[in-house]
Amino acid sequence: MANPPRPVVKRTARAILLELDPDEPHGPASIVLIKRTRPGSHPYWITPGGGVEPEDRTVVEALHREVDEELGGKVVDVVPAFVDTVSHAEHNDAAPAHPHGVKVQHFFVCRLAAMDPSLRHGPEVDEPQGEYEIVRLPFTREGVTSVNVVPPSLRAYLAANIEGVRAMLAPDLG
Repeated sequence: MANPPRPVVKRTARAILLELDPDEPHGPASIVLIKRTRPGSHPYWITPGGGVEPEDRTVVEALHREVDEELGGKVVDVVPAFVDTVSHAEHNDAAPAHPHGVKVQHFFVCRLAAMDPSLRHGPEVDEPQGEYEIVRLPFTREGVTSVNVVPPSLRAYLAANIEGVRAMLAPDLG
């Protein structure tokens, strides 16, 4: 007998956020990440994004809201790229603990259209739990594996698919 699907108790929207010159599609590119340092812990690097809130009509709307909050940024050319499903036992008001529940993280490749860190707002800025530093790394295998990008499945996906991820932003994708 097959196991029933596990309930999705939390969804997130995360940006694989690239800076590249649209006039030079094969030229150098950077990925924008957030270096996260919590007191007493080693730093790790995450993609901008966060939880889908009840007021978000769609996952993509949550992505735009989160990029605005965390970077003071705007994105364009949003393309679904990768989904990561992990066990989710944490409890909060929006997603009660469930012993068999999962968190689904939706990763979208997108191009950075604008960013003004002085416009950052939201819980990460208003009540920080450690440091949130915006960083740019070369979007190369060496760049994405030079730091502790989490989740590890995203780090592996990016390292194995640099060219494919860039191709998701090609003008002829349709």
